[in-house]
Amino acid sequence: MTTRIEHDLLGDREVPGEAYYGIHALRAAENFALLGQPLHTELIAALAQVKAACARANLKAGRLEARLAEAIIAAADEVAAGALREQFIVDALQGGAGTSANMNTNEVLANRALELLGEPRGAYGILDPLEHVNAEQSTNDVFPTALRVAALRLLLPLIEDFADLQATLQEKEQAYAAALALGRTEMQDAVPITWGQRFAAWAQAVQRDWWRLHVVEEKLRQVNLGGTAVGTGLNADRKYIYVVVDYLRQATGLNLARAENLIDLTQNADVFVEVSGLLKTAAVTLAKVAADLRLLSSGPRAGFAEVTLPERQAGSSIMPGKVNPVIPEAVTQAAFQVMANDLAITLAAQAGQLELNAFLPLIAHNLLQSLDLLHHGVRSLITHCLADLTVCEAHSAHLLEQSFALATAVAPYIGYHAATEVAREAQTRGVTVRDVLLERGLFTAEALTQITAAFELTTPGVAGARALGREK
Repeated sequence: MTTRIEHDLLGDREVPGEAYYGIHALRAAENFALLGQPLHTELIAALAQVKAACARANLKAGRLEARLAEAIIAAADEVAAGALREQFIVDALQGGAGTSANMNTNEVLANRALELLGEPRGAYGILDPLEHVNAEQSTNDVFPTALRVAALRLLLPLIEDFADLQATLQEKEQAYAAALALGRTEMQDAVPITWGQRFAAWAQAVQRDWWRLHVVEEKLRQVNLGGTAVGTGLNADRKYIYVVVDYLRQATGLNLARAENLIDLTQNADVFVEVSGLLKTAAVTLAKVAADLRLLSSGPRAGFAEVTLPERQAGSSIMPGKVNPVIPEAVTQAAFQVMANDLAITLAAQAGQLELNAFLPLIAHNLLQSLDLLHHGVRSLITHCLADLTVCEAHSAHLLEQSFALATAVAPYIGYHAATEVAREAQTRGVTVRDVLLERGLFTAEALTQITAAFELTTPGVAGARALGREK
C-alpha cells in the first residue's frame, strides 16, 4: 500500500496514499475510538454544503481564485450527494467541539478537489484543507451551522410523519365512531367510552406534537456562519459574511438566516435542548399509544383482546402459535431511547463554558439519532400496525356489559348507595348489573336499552334522561 507524508502541528505522519482524508482525521480516528459510529450522513452532507457555500462566498469576496473555488464546490456537491462517505473516519463522539469532523471534511474536499484539478492527493501547496477549504471559517461556526441544517433536514419530514399519524388515527376514529368499549382508570373498570373517542384522544395528543415540532422548526433556521471562532467574525471578510448564508440557503433549499447575535449562537446550545425536549414529548405520546395498543391487544384468549394487531412475525422459539405485538414494542424502545438522548443533550448543553460548547458532537449525535428514531418509529407504527388494526367490537361490547359500568349510568336515578348495592350483588352472584336492575324492578328493559345507547353513555349529561322524560 502506498503512503504519503502529511504534516501538522505535532509533526509528520504517514497517510494511506489512496485516502481522501488526511493527517488530522487520522489522528482523530486514533484518539476517539468511542462509539465506533461515524458522523451521521445528514451531518456529513450538511458540512459539505456549508463548505460549498463558503467557497462561493470566498469567490465572491475575492478570497479564492475561480479554479480552486470551483473544484471545492464540485467536490462538496459530490459529498453532499452521498459520495466518499467511507472517507469520513472520525467517530461521532470526539473532543474539540467538532474540529475533527470539520477537518475530516476539509481534507476530503481538498483531496477530491485536487483530483478534479488533475493533481495528486496531498498536494496541499496547490489547494490546502485549511488555507482554501476552511478559508474565513472556524469549526465553531461551521459545525453548529451544519448541525442546524442536518436537524432541519430530518425535522421537516418528521413533522409530516406526525401529520400522517394523526390522519391515520382519525380514520380509525371515524371507522369506529359508535363502537362501545369499557373505559378504564387505574387499570380498573370505569365507564363506557366509544372506540372513536379513544382514537380521537390519541389523535389529539399527536396533533399537539405536530404543532410543537412545526413551531420549533423556526428556531433552527438561524445560523452563526460567518462568526468564525467566537462569533465576532474575526478573519472573515465583510463581503463574505454578508453573502455566505445566502449561498447556503440556495444550496440547501432551507429558509436559513444569519443570526442577529453570532456570539450567542456560537456559545449557547439551548435551541438544541428545546428541540430535543419536544422530541422527548413526542416520544412520550408514542410510548403511551404503543403501551395502550399492547395492553388492548393482549391475549388472545386470556387478555383484553379488544383489538387485533397485524401479525408481523412468529413470536416465540418455544411456544407454538404465539404472536407478539412487536411493532408497539419496537416503537416503545425507540421512544425510550429518545428520552434518554434528551438527558444527554441537556447535560451537554449546560456544560458549555464561556464562548464555546465543547460537547456539540454529543448533542449532534443524540439529536440526529432522536430525529431518525421518531421518523422510523412513526412510519412503522402507521404502516405495520395501525393501518391494518381492527377493533373486536363484539368482544368490547361484551366486556362492557359484564362490567359494573351500568351502575354508574343509573346512579343519578337510584342514588349512589343503591347503585353500589346493585354492583355488589352483581359481583357476588356473577351476573350483570342489568340482570339485577331488572330483577329488582328498578327499570324496564326498554328504559335500560335507552340508557345504555352508545350516544347516551358517551356524551355529557345523564344517560337516557331525555328519552325517559327526566331531563331537568
